[in-house]
Amino acid sequence: MTYLLLTFSYQSYLGQFDVKKFEADGMTQLVANQTKDLMLLFNYDATIVPNIKEASMNLFYNQRFMARIIEGCNGLSVIILFISFVIAFSGKVKPTILYVIGGSFLIHVLNVFRIALLCILMYYFPEQEHNLHGVVFPLFLYGVVFILWIIWVNKFSKYATKTVKS
Repeated sequence: MTYLLLTFSYQSYLGQFDVKKFEADGMTQLVANQTKDLMLLFNYDATIVPNIKEASMNLFYNQRFMARIIEGCNGLSVIILFISFVIAFSGKVKPTILYVIGGSFLIHVLNVFRIALLCILMYYFPEQEHNLHGVVFPLFLYGVVFILWIIWVNKFSKYATKTVKS
């Protein structure tokens, strides 16, 4: 139920932006800006500009176009999946809320790092684009989510086994 509610809310949010006018949603713009800022923090030459042909942001590295940051890149779908699982196996209210907030923040930060690193690596290894974009980085991000789920179920959920001290 949580997944359906969050997905419906997210789709309603996305419906506020006019795709026909190539308006990227605010979260996608935020992720693009944070990716650029992260790259600049590490002295990488990065710029972003709105895409004039679709609802996305173009990321340039060393004045070379490297990526279109589209709605699917903003990480919200992954965060919705993460939150839905945690709530499905919820525990006490306070730990559940804290874990949802902390995990969502971690996923967001790792996603920004993922996009920045992906662009830098594709700049130097363009022949590896498919492996980097299609295999390595999704495996990393979903791997982290999976590990967070395992920690949640084993340590904090109502299904966590409680060890008895002797």
